[in-house]
Amino acid sequence: MPVHPISTVVSTTVLVLRRAGCVFAEDEALLLHEAAASPGELSALVERRAAGLPLEHVLGWAEFRGRRFAVDAGVFVPRRRTEFLVAQAAALAPHRAVVVDLCCGSGALGVALAAASDTAELHACDVEPAAVRCARRNVGDLGEVYEGDLFAPLPARLRGRVDVLLANVPYVPTDDVELLPTEARVHEPRVALDGGGDGLDVMRRVAAEAPEWLAPGGSLLVEAGERQRDTAVEVLRAAGLHPRVLVSEELYATVLVGTAQRIT
Repeated sequence: MPVHPISTVVSTTVLVLRRAGCVFAEDEALLLHEAAASPGELSALVERRAAGLPLEHVLGWAEFRGRRFAVDAGVFVPRRRTEFLVAQAAALAPHRAVVVDLCCGSGALGVALAAASDTAELHACDVEPAAVRCARRNVGDLGEVYEGDLFAPLPARLRGRVDVLLANVPYVPTDDVELLPTEARVHEPRVALDGGGDGLDVMRRVAAEAPEWLAPGGSLLVEAGERQRDTAVEVLRAAGLHPRVLVSEELYATVLVGTAQRIT
């Protein structure tokens, strides 16, 4: 039930959100209205959003590939451009694929891939306790979620068996983190944003270990900035993976695929 006549609520909320600098004020106003169970709750939601909290943290969910995923405060919000990475992973996933989602955040990537492919096993992990708790809610009985740094918490039995390795690693250069929108810089964990000096430090760590975990012909998929593409290709090649670059101009997304050698 609407908490007020919709025209009044939306127009008032839109005005508040516009004054706060929200670019998509009309769309956000409708979502906030939908989420509120009472006038008081609506007022609280609008106040939090106007104060700069990401819309997804205000609502408690983010939409990713047509599904709603829980996103708790302090958890990295899955970006729409990353849907391109999942689409490429789904195209590569073999029958009954073993999938690992590193730096999983909310777990949205792994779950979306499992929904789009014939996944036999889904494993996800993150170093942030808040992300692990959130991912466990989203993953549910689809797979296992572990807490720890990159590959460290994964069970040893996965070595050499992973068909698709998603690694949505941070790739913002350290000096550029302060240039990010306030929503990300203040409300998302720095460990999910800061990729080190050139933005590729975490990617290098993942690529170096990936061959030990990938099955023959298995692939590592990561995102990078357009300016980082050539360096990222060399990172994958140096790790012994065959690199490819895939680009979506519509989503402004650059995905790198590093494929392990097949046994002949």
